[in-house]
Amino acid sequence: MSWDPAQYLKFSNHRLRPALDLLAQIPLAAPERVVDLGCGAGNVTRFLAERWPQAQFTGVDNSAEMLAKARTQLPQAAWVESGIAEWQPEAPVDLIYSNAALHWLPKHPALFARLLGFLKPGGILAVQMPRNFAAPSHTSIDAALDTLALPAEQRAAIDADKLNSPVAEPADYYDWIKPLAANVDLWETLYSHVLEGENAVAEWVKGTALIPVMNGLGGETTALCQRFLTDYRNRTNAAYPRRPDGTTLFPFRRLFIVATR
Repeated sequence: MSWDPAQYLKFSNHRLRPALDLLAQIPLAAPERVVDLGCGAGNVTRFLAERWPQAQFTGVDNSAEMLAKARTQLPQAAWVESGIAEWQPEAPVDLIYSNAALHWLPKHPALFARLLGFLKPGGILAVQMPRNFAAPSHTSIDAALDTLALPAEQRAAIDADKLNSPVAEPADYYDWIKPLAANVDLWETLYSHVLEGENAVAEWVKGTALIPVMNGLGGETTALCQRFLTDYRNRTNAAYPRRPDGTTLFPFRRLFIVATR
């Protein structure tokens, strides 16, 4: 997928809050080796480095565009272009931190076991994933696609690439992780983001879940993609109406996991 750092960072303050909430719950005093897995544009890695300035940092992401932006945030870190499924550290690490990235990958029981195996004894895997896939922000994607009556092959390709309720129940993660970890802390938070501007929810989702959909429709500038976006905007504007003061309230559920090996 082709990520647009500017579109993703349009709501950077809102996206930053859960990242910092996760960071605040990591009980490590002085880790030596820290990995930001799915680091994106590096705006969160910078906060990790401020908390642990003595640590060696590695940021991993599969987007060259995002990593180019990240290098301007924290030049002293090692930035690695790699898919999360393929990445592995050269040596065991103290902390693997992953904010809003692992929901893009399948087979979470095996994925979490693999990541826990990269930790030193006493090391921590800290993860935040969105769990908003039953909300109108995401169900409206399928509804708007349905109106296009796409050829079966094209629709199947889009469905294979886009997010389809990839995050399991919290209890499932506990059952998968606990046999491999000394401690598991997990919780959910429902944020109510106060967004500014027109088509606010659609603009938010354009920076994440809509990317594979727009790519599958030929790109944002095509007539087909514009038809989809118009329908999607109408649906999300109806589900999340703009308030009299011009803002839009966007409830968004997220799952947090902090596991100590």
